[in-house]
Amino acid sequence: MGLRNIIGRRLGLGLVRRRKPFSTATCDGDGNGNAKSINLYSAINQALHIALETDNRAFVFGEDVSFGGVFRCTTGLADRFGKARVFNTPLCEQGIVGFGIGLAAMGNRAIAEIQFADYIYPAFDQIVNEAAKFRYRSGNQFNCGGLTIRAPYGAVGHGGHYHSQSPEAFFCHVPGIKVVIPRSPRQAKGLLLSCIRDPNPVVFFEPKWLYRLAVEEVPEHDYMLPLSEAEVIRQGSDITLVGWGAQLSVMEQACNEAEKDGISCELIDLKTLLPWDKETVEASVRKTGRVLISHEAPVTGGFGAEISASIVERCFLRLEAPVARVCGLDTPFPLVFEPFYMPTKNKILDAIKATVNY
Repeated sequence: MGLRNIIGRRLGLGLVRRRKPFSTATCDGDGNGNAKSINLYSAINQALHIALETDNRAFVFGEDVSFGGVFRCTTGLADRFGKARVFNTPLCEQGIVGFGIGLAAMGNRAIAEIQFADYIYPAFDQIVNEAAKFRYRSGNQFNCGGLTIRAPYGAVGHGGHYHSQSPEAFFCHVPGIKVVIPRSPRQAKGLLLSCIRDPNPVVFFEPKWLYRLAVEEVPEHDYMLPLSEAEVIRQGSDITLVGWGAQLSVMEQACNEAEKDGISCELIDLKTLLPWDKETVEASVRKTGRVLISHEAPVTGGFGAEISASIVERCFLRLEAPVARVCGLDTPFPLVFEPFYMPTKNKILDAIKATVNY
């Protein structure tokens, strides 16, 4: 079965729950129909059930997905829709994505699962040189826009080098694909359905720390949330904070602490990193004059650097302080030293105060 699958199963049992749960403040989906309090992995599971039910061209495949997967996101799919539409693959990421490209090129909705984002690198060539360029090499005569690649990313409390990485910046340098990261169950369901139905290939990173920790009311009906639209989830006037995924919950805690010291923070969830919503971020920075960006990935070459550069280009005369970044360290992701590596609430709070008092 492979060492990676064994390790993966162990990681999937009882995630460390040190972070506070984070809920969406708003939802672009309408509020009609019933809502149920569920966690993030259950919201993903709901979205996959809806995707397969509403489109008989949709297929789910990857390592161990037929029995539910390491994190149980695909539970019940094979029983309901059959093994012809939900099936396991060999332990070969480039084969998984390559197969998905071919399936999508034939007009299907290919939903590929990479067991951990740390394992996505063998598929890098397929994503970058095939999926992203498929439409353009033919002048839009054919495409693989029906491809969605799901991958759990980020820290989990005990994942070490090979089960904790945040590789989103690699893919944000690739025109032709979209990169989406949800922050909560409601967002995860609506954004995943939008990704599956989008006419472009999408890499959808799921914050595995929040699979069981994040719980909120999620509409049971079919709904989609718009891509490439950032959301201001907390209004403020002194400083703008920009983040995505699991890091939003940490940033919100820092905002709450800063408020006790009289600092008003505006918090933005980017949600889609490629292409990202520059206008929403720019409008906020022009209002506050200060900005802080935070993500788990290493600071050097992280997507926060691209956001910082764009802010300097577009808002230079409105800035009251240098752009601040609170990110992971420039080291391989550690095991026992994970608490020192992570961009924690206190690190963010210190950066907020330093920027406001600059």
